[in-house]
Amino acid sequence: MALSCPLNRYLLLMAQEHLEFRLPEIKSLLSLFGGQFTTSQETYGKSPFWILSIPSEDIARNLMKRTVCAKSIFELWGHGRSPEELYRSLKNYPVEKMIPYLHSDSTYKIKIHTFNKTLTQEEKVKRIDALEFLPFEGKVNLKKPQHVFSILEDYGLNPNCIPENPHNIYFGRWIADGQRELIESYSVKKRHFIGNTSMDAGLSFIMANHGKVKENDIVFDPFVGTGGLLIASAHFGAYVYGTDIDYNTVHGVGKASRKNQKWRGPDENIRANLRQYGLEKYYLDVLVSDASKPCWRKGTYFDAVITDPPYGIREATRRTGSQKEIPKGIDKCPESHVPVSLSYHLSDMFFDLLNFAAETLVLGGRLVYWLPVYTPEYTEEMVPWHPCLQLISNCEQKLSSHTSRRLITMEKVKTFEDRDQYSHLLSDQILPYQGHNSFREKYFSGVTKRIAKEEKSSQE
Repeated sequence: MALSCPLNRYLLLMAQEHLEFRLPEIKSLLSLFGGQFTTSQETYGKSPFWILSIPSEDIARNLMKRTVCAKSIFELWGHGRSPEELYRSLKNYPVEKMIPYLHSDSTYKIKIHTFNKTLTQEEKVKRIDALEFLPFEGKVNLKKPQHVFSILEDYGLNPNCIPENPHNIYFGRWIADGQRELIESYSVKKRHFIGNTSMDAGLSFIMANHGKVKENDIVFDPFVGTGGLLIASAHFGAYVYGTDIDYNTVHGVGKASRKNQKWRGPDENIRANLRQYGLEKYYLDVLVSDASKPCWRKGTYFDAVITDPPYGIREATRRTGSQKEIPKGIDKCPESHVPVSLSYHLSDMFFDLLNFAAETLVLGGRLVYWLPVYTPEYTEEMVPWHPCLQLISNCEQKLSSHTSRRLITMEKVKTFEDRDQYSHLLSDQILPYQGHNSFREKYFSGVTKRIAKEEKSSQE
C-alpha cells in the first residue's frame, strides 16, 4: 500500500553527531519560529531522516538558518519502503504543488543521496531515469539549476550489515541547508583568545539554539571564561554580557593556554574574540565578579542565561569569602576584611545558578548549562530543580567510561518570589545531588584506575 504524503511535510536530513542534542535543538527552533512537533515525531532515535510537519516554507527556511544539527531540509513529495511504493506515493502527490517547479521555463537537476551505502554512477542514472513519469517540462542544468530535487535512500545504521535494498526511499525538493559550516568557521583552533576550557564551537551554537536566543536578546554567562558562549549568541544577533571570578581571564593577562606561547598578548581578551568575527557591536561588557554573590539589583534583565560552570577538573570551583566566621547580626564584612578564595561545592554552585536565573530571567527566558555527573550513580533525581523553572531537555555527552556531562535546558514559567529562594532545600532531590560534590575525586579516581590498567596491560 502506498504511503501518501500530506501537505506541508518536510524531510530533515540530520548530521550524525551529538545525537541526543538534535531533537531538543529542532524543537526549540521550531518553537522560536512558530512551529511545533507532534507526538508521533518523538521516535527518531539515531536515524538521519526525520519527517516533520511544518506550517510553512518560511518557517522551514528560518529553521535552517539556525540549526547546526541538521544538514538539509526538503519539501517531501514522496516516501516509500520500496521503489514501487515511492512511485505510487509520488503519483498521489498533488500535481498543482509540483507545477510551479516543473514548468517549461524552469531549470532543474536531480541528486542522489544514500546513507550507509555507495552507489555506482550507473545505479544513480537508473534511479533518475525511473522518475520519467513526473511532469518535468524544464531543462536540466547541472551547474546552476533553479530547482534541485533529491532521491534519498536509507540503508540503516549498521555499516557491517548493509542490506541489498534500502529501508526507506524519499523524494523531495531541496529547500535549504543548515549552518554546519559555522563549526569550522568559528573553530576554537582559529580563535584569537582561548583558555583551558574554551567551549567547542558546535556545542556553543547548540546551546544558543536550546536557549532560543534571537536578535536583540540580552544573554548572560556568569562563568564567562574566554567568552565562547557569548560569541555563539552574538552571531545570532543577541547582546552579550558576562562575569567571571578569575581576574586574569577577564582581563586577558597571565599565562597563555596555547602550546608554544608562554604569556598572553596585549590584545587577547573577550572583546577581541567578538571583534575577530565582526560581532563587537553586540558586546556589552564582562566583569570580575563572584557568581555566588550576584551584584545585581532585583529585577529581570536577561532573555537567556547560557553557561558552562567549572567542574573542578581543568578549572577550580571557587568563590570569595572568609576563613573566619562573621558574627551573627552583621550583614556586611568589616572594612578590614580581605576576601579569600574558598571551595565552592557543586551543589551550592548549581542551586545558586538556578536561583539567579529564576530571579533575573524574563518569563519564558531560558537557562542552559552543563551538569557534570558520575555515571554509575546518576539518576534523573540528581538534576537540580527550582519552582520557577521547568525542565525542557536533558542531554548527555560522555566524557569517559565513568563520567559525563548533561546539557540542561530550563525555562522560566513563574515570577520569582522571595520564598522561592530556599524552597529547593525542602526537596528530597537535594540529598542525592549533594553526592556530586565529590565529582572531582570520583573523576580522578577513575583516571587513576584507567592509567593503572593501561600500565598493567602494557607490561603483560
